[in-house]
Amino acid sequence: MPSLKDLKNRISSVKSTQKITKAKQMVAAAKLRRAEERATQARPYTERMEAVLGNLASGAKDNPGAPKLLAGTGKDETHLLIVATADKGLCGGFNSSIVRLAREHIIRLQGEGKTVKIVCVGRKGEEQLKRLYGELIIWKTNFVEVRQIGFAEAHEIAEKVLGMFDAGEFDVATLFFGKFKNVVTQTPTAQQVIPAQAPESARTPDLKGAVYDYEPDEGEILRALLPRYVGVQIFRALLENVASEQAASMTAMDNATRNAGEMIDKLTLQYNRARQAQITKELIEIISGAEAL
Repeated sequence: MPSLKDLKNRISSVKSTQKITKAKQMVAAAKLRRAEERATQARPYTERMEAVLGNLASGAKDNPGAPKLLAGTGKDETHLLIVATADKGLCGGFNSSIVRLAREHIIRLQGEGKTVKIVCVGRKGEEQLKRLYGELIIWKTNFVEVRQIGFAEAHEIAEKVLGMFDAGEFDVATLFFGKFKNVVTQTPTAQQVIPAQAPESARTPDLKGAVYDYEPDEGEILRALLPRYVGVQIFRALLENVASEQAASMTAMDNATRNAGEMIDKLTLQYNRARQAQITKELIEIISGAEAL
């Protein structure tokens, strides 16, 4: 049985931990408000771009002169997985859920005889994937020293991915990230970005029978729009990740704070019982000694 000193030291240690988790919870809550605003503000632009892309691509995809980013390479042999996670931990199962989804895709693709390459955006994803698939990771990046992620970081990643596609290093690229819904819900999401295809949820505007003539033509517009579309999708994923990370961190730290409080209550009760037992023992020894005299 632990001594009173050991119990007292443990209570003090848990109280210190509780102060840290409470402080991290408050920091995550403050960061979440800003991150949620940025992610929410980016969605209308992304959704509108997806709608425009879907409208343009519907008539140009089967055209022999369609851009390569839309039509693809004509093959489905080499897949690039862009796995975007956080750079830091202490955010519950946020990083693990994204990596788990990516692993499921890897297993399925390898089972079909496909070649898989991985790009890790975020340190935690790379740390988890390298244990089993280290040989598949071709490059990695993180934003540990970046105070606020901007489009420049997403554009840099997009340029590298587009350069690899132009060089024929892969046929299909899929982006993995955590989509922010609310404080308690962050959904691991996989979205194909090359060849570009608008998500099924993308809203195509109702033209009410009207026909638009594009100047310049659809193909030229798509050639200018598609590279930006890839960059915008990566930027949206990074913003969603930041909001999801802070929400998961806030929830995890709240749970840790409450668990620490419960542990303090149990240890305090154990300490009081041990102290009471020690006092009782000392009283019995004093009374026994007095009676012996």
